Formats: sequence, structure tokens, C-alpha cells
Amino acid sequence: MAETTTPVPGTDRGRWWTLVAVCTGVFMLLLDVTIVNVALPDIQSDLDASLSDLQWVIDAYALSLAALLLTAGSLADLYGRRRVFVIGTVLFTLGSVLCGAAPSIGFLTYARAAQGIGGAAMFATALAILGTAYTGRDRGVAFGAFGATTGVAVAIGPVLGGVLVSGLSWRWIFFVNLPICLVALAITLRKVRESHDPRAGRPDWIGFVTFTIGLGAMVYGLIEAGRTSWGDSTVVWSFVVAAVLLAAFVVAQLVQEHPMFDLGLLRKPTFTGGLIAAFGISASIFSLLTYLVIYLQNVLGYSAVQTGVRVLFLSAAVFVTSAIAGRLTEHVSPRWLIGPGFLILGVGLLLMIGIDTDSSWTHLIPGLIVGGVGVGLINPPLASTAVGVVTPDRAGMASGVNSTFRQVGIATGIATLGTIFSHQVADAITSGLAGTPAAAQSDRISEAVTGGQVDAVLQAAPADVRPEIAQVAVSSFVDALNHIGLVAACIAFASGVLCLVLIRDKDFIRHGAPAPAAVPAAEDAPV
Repeated sequence: MAETTTPVPGTDRGRWWTLVAVCTGVFMLLLDVTIVNVALPDIQSDLDASLSDLQWVIDAYALSLAALLLTAGSLADLYGRRRVFVIGTVLFTLGSVLCGAAPSIGFLTYARAAQGIGGAAMFATALAILGTAYTGRDRGVAFGAFGATTGVAVAIGPVLGGVLVSGLSWRWIFFVNLPICLVALAITLRKVRESHDPRAGRPDWIGFVTFTIGLGAMVYGLIEAGRTSWGDSTVVWSFVVAAVLLAAFVVAQLVQEHPMFDLGLLRKPTFTGGLIAAFGISASIFSLLTYLVIYLQNVLGYSAVQTGVRVLFLSAAVFVTSAIAGRLTEHVSPRWLIGPGFLILGVGLLLMIGIDTDSSWTHLIPGLIVGGVGVGLINPPLASTAVGVVTPDRAGMASGVNSTFRQVGIATGIATLGTIFSHQVADAITSGLAGTPAAAQSDRISEAVTGGQVDAVLQAAPADVRPEIAQVAVSSFVDALNHIGLVAACIAFASGVLCLVLIRDKDFIRHGAPAPAAVPAAEDAPV
């Protein structure tokens, strides 16, 4: 049985309101991510947070997104994609209000997780709604606009975040979601038509539980390893629980009649390549950006606005290139945009490393620009690989899986890079301060430096040892930043090679024009 859709009153021109609604909602989600990065140092100072606390502020959101995206996709196929998108928009807004009102770092972390629940419903349905609303040339235009929206959100996010943080408060980075949400909600309710899969089964709750707890245990272990060690019993048991539950998830998907993730999709190399790309872009540049922001603000001493302006080199390159790549998706194979895009991104990340204690922020400019070009080439065609290799009735699952891998990349990337970063700093400070009067305070100094609190360390140190501590603290931070930058570059290069090998034109399904449908009365339109 074919997928069913219910149109709303209006001409063919009205279909483009669907694109406006989806892009507005996704713009809000992506804006929130980029704004939060710029606000991290202020959140750290205001709520007395450590580096691991800041990791959880981002990862709590990414984890709830990753854990719920597949289930949200199944619910969307079953109950209606527009309906789930609307519910998600409302929940995301409520979560944003809670984040803005957070009295402590713990409350903010839980509020971010709640915010991610709504975000999951929106992410899981965004590409599916576009995939079922447009065909042929219109579909290419829609996916190109979707990719360009990603570029716009990335472009203005750091600057807008800096203005809000410096001019008002970090809390306004969440409150700013309210007007955007109302616009997306109004358009969706009035203009977007409903679509669902009449063959969809009940949600896979076994898969949901095993995947959620398994992924959460893995990220918890990665973050805890940064605070303690890889051999710590809590870390080891976290990884054991993660391995067992994620294996149980795979088994559950294989034996169930209606799994949340049809593993048979992995037989299509292009689908697998799209998942690698989604994971790779998040685990490389977007995970590293968190630590670059801390460097710019807490080591070089720039304000949130000044940091946002400097990150604009990356954002502007993403925006311009995404607009070009969006047009190219109609004529160029996704393989020849995504694969080379990752290789360019890897070069950009290599250009960022090599920072030393005397470097200024201008050292980052070439890498930010080149890396932004790479990201701009990847994002627009990546959207089409998510749903382009499946039939429209399976678009919800395909979209959810691809978005899940984006969030898994963010969660594991930030946690892994943070753990490597913390150990690099600790080892360098312990070695650098050995034999000095400050040697006994190495652990305390390391903890402060990993959070970017170099000035606080120096103010608390005796005057006669401040120069030596300053040299060791700054050098350990930039050396660790260079190290995780190299790791991020390796992830980008590996992703690019795999995408060039796996993504194939023949895997894409060419969809014909949809059959005309009757227009229901206004009172019969679904809610």
C-alpha cells in the first residue's frame, strides 16, 4: 500500500509553505546548537561548572536527540509526520524556557535533555516531510534550501549568541527560540499537509530502551574517563553495560517484525555512507568547535561577541558554500560533493593546528575558511542521501536514522575529544611543574586549565611562581588543543575516503510525480 497524504487547501504554490515551516523549525534547532557553544564560558562562570559539566550541557541534548530520533521517526510514520513535528516544536519551546530559567548546572543539564525530546520529534520528521512533499526538480530545490538553511543558522548563530550573551545574558540564547517557534508552529498548522505510512507498526520499545541506555552508558564512560582514568571501575563498567545493551539492540532489530532501525538498509552502500558522513561531520569540526570557543574566550580573553565574530569566518564559508552546493545537488552526484567536502574539511582542520603560546586568533583564519567550505559542500547533499535511497513510505525511519548518527557523532565526539584533551593537559602540567613549589597543586591546576580557567589559576597562585605556572598552563592547553585538532582531522579524512567508496548514484530512487488528491474541507483538515 502506498503512503497516504492529506493536502491542505491551496494551490501548488502553497506546497512551498511546507519548506518554509520545516526550514524555520530546523533553523531554530541549529541556531540553538551554535549559540550554546559561544555561551559555554559564561555558563561555566555563572553556574560554577567544570569541563565535564559543560560537556554534559551539550551531550544531554545530543543524547536525548539520538535516543529518541528513531522512535520519533516510527511514531511519525504511524501517527502522522506533521502531527509529530508540531508536538516536537511545542516541547522544544517548553524545554527552551526551562533552560533559560535554570538555577544550577544540574538543572540546565536536565532541561537540555528535555529540550532534546522535542528536538528529536522535529529532526526525525523534517527530511521525511520534505521527501514526501516534493518530487523531481522540486525535490532538489527543497533539499538545497534545507542545506542552505543549515548554513544560515551556522552563520548567524555565533554572532547572535555573542550579542545576546554580552548584551543581555546567556539565558537569552534559549529565550530567543520562542518567537521562532511560534512562526514555525503557525505555518505548520495552517499550510503543511499530513503524511504517514499506513503499514507502520507499533513503536519498537525494546529497541528504544536498549539503545537509549546503551548509548547513555557509553557517553557517560567517555566523560568519566576524562575526570578519572580509562581503567577506573566506573568507566569500565559503563563500557561493559554499553556493549551488552547495544548488542542487545542489534539483536532486537534483527528479530522483530517492525524494528525501529531496519538493518537491511545497511545493505545499500549509499545509505551506510550517509550515516558515516552524518557521524563524521559532527564528531570532527562540530565537536572541536566547543574547545575552540573555550580557547578564544578563556585563554585569549575575547568576549562572547568578539568570539562570535571570529567564528564567523567558519560560518560565512559554510553559508556561501552551502548555497552553491544546494544548486549543484541537481547536477552533481552527492558522492562528488560529500567525499571531497570531507577531504577539504580535513585540510582545514590541519590548518587550525600548530597553535603555540604566542599565537593570536588570526592563526585560525585559514583553517576556519577552508573547513567551512568543506562543511558547506557536505551538508546539502547529505540531506538527500538520508531519504533518497528509500521509498517515500520509509522516509521517516531513514531520516531518523541519519539524524541519530549526527547526534551520536556530537555526543561521542565531544566526550572523546574532551577526555583526550583532559589527559593531555594533566600530563603536561604534571611534567611541567615537577620539581617546582607548585607541583603539589598539579591536579587542581589541571582541572582548572581543562575548563579554560587560566586566569583563575594565576590569580590564586603565589606571585613568585605565577610566570612559570602561566607558561605551563597555556602551553599545556594549546598543545592539547592541537592534539584533538589532529584527531578531528583524521576523522574527517577517514569519513571522506569511506564516502567516496560507498556512495553510489545507482542506489538513489527516482520518484515520480504524486497522484492528485482531493482537497478536504477546512474542518476535515488534520491537526
